[in-house]
Amino acid sequence: MQYAELVKTVKSYVENDFPATLGTSGLSSAEQINTFIQQAEQRIYNAAQILALRKNVTGTTTISNAYLSLPSDWLAPYSLAVVDPTTGAYTYLDNKDVNYIREAYPIPTSTEKPMHYANFDADTILLGPTPDAAYSVQMHYFYYPESIVTANTTWLGDNFDTVLLYGTLLEAYVFMKGEEDVITAYKTQYDAAIFQLKQLAEGKDRMDTYRVEQPRVPVS
Repeated sequence: MQYAELVKTVKSYVENDFPATLGTSGLSSAEQINTFIQQAEQRIYNAAQILALRKNVTGTTTISNAYLSLPSDWLAPYSLAVVDPTTGAYTYLDNKDVNYIREAYPIPTSTEKPMHYANFDADTILLGPTPDAAYSVQMHYFYYPESIVTANTTWLGDNFDTVLLYGTLLEAYVFMKGEEDVITAYKTQYDAAIFQLKQLAEGKDRMDTYRVEQPRVPVS
């Protein structure tokens, strides 16, 4: 399902063209529907860890700097590896809490090869211990893909348009302050679709993991 088809289908289901709102800060029809779509996408991407929406990036640590910057589209970590500059061997780091790293490595100026990492804030990862060399690092992570609003076609629209449609309908009908029974019906359809997506993403597409236990949905 492409963007134009999604918009047309949503308008048809709720029987509303979403005319422009009044006032100097009024929203156009397209702005309203785009918001519904993007809200639905955010809901979906935070509900299921989709294998097809995983990236990998490389970088380099800085000696005596315990922090690494995260990519701008970062959503959640999957794995982080440090590459030995001499042997080229990969060492996968354990994902811990910031408190753990501060307790295990209380002196930030003490440097060694990193063994752990933690999400320090929305933009930064904390390494422990502080790197003693310029190590190459490789991160696999889940990311926010470009919205179908601007991309026209996306993995979700091409492969799981049901969850995208009902997620958007749910957002649109709540905005309309629609009847409770219809909202419940859309929510039921959305929940069924997101369950099917999780079965694929966190069931069929996922087996065991080496370092951190990942959520896995039983496949029926």
